Amino acid sequence: MAHRADSLTPDFVPHTAEAVREHLAAATGLPAFLEGAGTLSLAERRLIVDQALLMLDQNYVHLPLKSAMYAVNPVQRLRVLRRRLEQQTDETKPVEWLFHAEMSEIFHSVRDLHTNYLLPNPYRGKIAFLPFLVERYEDAQGEHFMVAHVAQGFSAPGFEPGVEITHWSGIPIAKAVDLNAARFAGSNAAARRSRGIQSLTLRPLAMHLPPFEEWVTVSYTDADAGAGAGATLRELRESWRIVDNALLPPFAGGAAPTGAALAMGLDLDMDEANRAKVMLFAPKVIARQRALEAGETAPEVRAGEIPTSMPKVFRAQEVQTASGTFGYIRIFTFNESDVAGFINEFIGLLRQMPDRGLILDVRDNGGGVIWNSELALQTLTPRRITPEPTQFINTPLNLRICRRNQQQLGDWLPSMEQAVEIGATYSSAVPLTPEDKANAIGQQYFGPVVLIASARCYSATDIFAAGFQDHRIGPVLGTDENTGAGGANVWEHQHLVELLAGDPETPYRPLPKGAGMRVAIRRSLRVGSNSGTPVEDLGITPDIPYRMTRRDLLEGNADLFERAGEVLKGLTPHVLSITDATAAAGALRLKVKAVNVDRLDVYVDQRPRASVDLSNGQADLTVPDAAGAHSARVEGFVGGELVASQTARLN
Repeated sequence: MAHRADSLTPDFVPHTAEAVREHLAAATGLPAFLEGAGTLSLAERRLIVDQALLMLDQNYVHLPLKSAMYAVNPVQRLRVLRRRLEQQTDETKPVEWLFHAEMSEIFHSVRDLHTNYLLPNPYRGKIAFLPFLVERYEDAQGEHFMVAHVAQGFSAPGFEPGVEITHWSGIPIAKAVDLNAARFAGSNAAARRSRGIQSLTLRPLAMHLPPFEEWVTVSYTDADAGAGAGATLRELRESWRIVDNALLPPFAGGAAPTGAALAMGLDLDMDEANRAKVMLFAPKVIARQRALEAGETAPEVRAGEIPTSMPKVFRAQEVQTASGTFGYIRIFTFNESDVAGFINEFIGLLRQMPDRGLILDVRDNGGGVIWNSELALQTLTPRRITPEPTQFINTPLNLRICRRNQQQLGDWLPSMEQAVEIGATYSSAVPLTPEDKANAIGQQYFGPVVLIASARCYSATDIFAAGFQDHRIGPVLGTDENTGAGGANVWEHQHLVELLAGDPETPYRPLPKGAGMRVAIRRSLRVGSNSGTPVEDLGITPDIPYRMTRRDLLEGNADLFERAGEVLKGLTPHVLSITDATAAAGALRLKVKAVNVDRLDVYVDQRPRASVDLSNGQADLTVPDAAGAHSARVEGFVGGELVASQTARLN
């Protein structure tokens, strides 16, 4: 058995990357961390429960759905807890971790990763970790749980990417994953199990209490080829460590509830975990991000990778498959407050992709700013984008918030006032993303696209995947039965405090000692052929199911890329390009090249002006009386179906 001592500094840290070495050296063991935890007074506990009761009863948009689907009553549980707190004194109150455990259990009971109780200091902003990552794959023998990544510098006999876990602290690994999954929120079975795997080695303490066990014992097998005896059974005992999760700061919308702060659709647990994964297993991303922010020369990217100004958001490259060479863009997060910068960087990467096809990968993306996810859709299709509409639940307090903040929330107000008379459960459905902005840029990539999604996709990423499917942009290739199913816009408690700031009768009170709460405030509905279907709990069912393989985990998604390449090979690219737009003598001359297009329609300043059939893949058009035009748009058709569109800005 290999034993890792619980020293002040993990022994692998001196050998890890310079970008994270000093930070990880400050990690503490679990017992030392817990010595400073637990400072809430009884009055502060009562305040937290009162505010939770207010949010779930008056603001939580999914309360009727969750109560029906899961037979839970979180509001009544909070009332009971509040009654018990009234009967306690500072001398008789239970230890604090039991209070946090009950609060977390009540919030987890609704199985909604948008709706969280956030633990106070010193938990908030911390991550509990083991220096390796476990992932699942399938083959003909069934499912396996394998070490996929190991922190740089960490070593133990035979312990490396590729070893298979058999037991976790004496529990068969599949059962350990299921037990873990039952403890964590998730809107469907696939999402819960996926979280159960991830939380084996990563626990964001803002959402979860520290592990009860101070260390884990991992039983694993390695292949001892030299001995010729096949698998060798080994054990590793590793202590949990606690460290600040701040090397890649999250987007902070601030207390002011404006702009992107009110358009958030984020699984905070996934976002925290993803940032921790970068710190532990991809420190080069941190070094590159720091260099870009400081205006310095960024470290070289991997061979074949396309540099990006947002390395924590995107990774782009070309991938070689048996079906051909295709573009690949990974979107790690939509959690970027610079919306224009996000979209411009995405467009810049799209323009470097081959026209033959694009693999767009959003696995494990916990969401972020909903505007980013919905504005990006237009760049991939000639069809007009309809953003997902959203609804409040009709309550007196939500009505009061909308009345006081009409500049931002006035579109929902008339239906909420009408609900006082007609008793409607939900407000009218209004998009968060303005439809004109969702179509202002237009198509930028003209090849076929396949989207790869997983059960760890959530919130804004669920909305992106739903929009991708609803607008028939391309097939969705899913590594799980469905996505995480987070169909809502989420607000923090501090936003509710600020939205009624100055109201002498506001019921919201600031929370003590860094405690926090989040709530799904507006639910989202799908469009197109799925119009009106909620995303919450249902998620997006992939068009093409896929199961990750051992080779995927060890060789950079090799089999996954091959499958995506097969899908793209069966799809037809429809390329359209305005190569020249010239104004002369009051007319507008357009030169257009097209591939797999049989008809062109021409619009000048949004007005139809010409339509021509194509036979040789190019056209030279003159539009009379077009002096001073601001834009020209050409739309390409095949058999009467719109397949490509490009807009040229004039003057």
